[in-house]
Amino acid sequence: MRKLANEELNRLAVNEFKEVKKNPIVIVLDNVRSMNNVGSAFRTGDAFLVEKVMLCGITAQPPHREINKTALGATESVEWKYFEKTTEAIAHLKAEGFKILSVEQADKSLSLEKFTPLGEDKYAFVFGNEVYGVEQEVVAASDHCLEIPQFGTKHSLNISVSIGIVLWHTVLKGNMITH
Repeated sequence: MRKLANEELNRLAVNEFKEVKKNPIVIVLDNVRSMNNVGSAFRTGDAFLVEKVMLCGITAQPPHREINKTALGATESVEWKYFEKTTEAIAHLKAEGFKILSVEQADKSLSLEKFTPLGEDKYAFVFGNEVYGVEQEVVAASDHCLEIPQFGTKHSLNISVSIGIVLWHTVLKGNMITH
């Protein structure tokens, strides 16, 4: 076994990425304070061919050196839009036919392994602030809450880890584009 060189990975160029069909997924960042988490959201969004990233509230916007550190250029490939209030982003996405799923521990949340995405549906996944999670008014405006099962002593995962888990599950189970 040998490790592949970058040239052997057959990755899309930025201009090719912008033209290729995307998975019907939007990442919504609700008042995320860490620019490293913002950069990771872009990089993971690029990896899973998401339509766009919505940056809301205090969430930092590109271009910024701290975002670029983890995005590694994905802010150039993945479309993004800023909203002052997350509820405005949610209303915009609902008008476009997206199902809104907050990734949050809630009284009626659905455990991720029980979530079966349908390929014809469009999904917007909301990830919240590192300390406070997804705002209650955003949870209330969501169609559903998804919860990632955890088994240790901590009650949360880092946003970048959560995004990777949720997108991997959705793309795999929803038979979405994986080129």
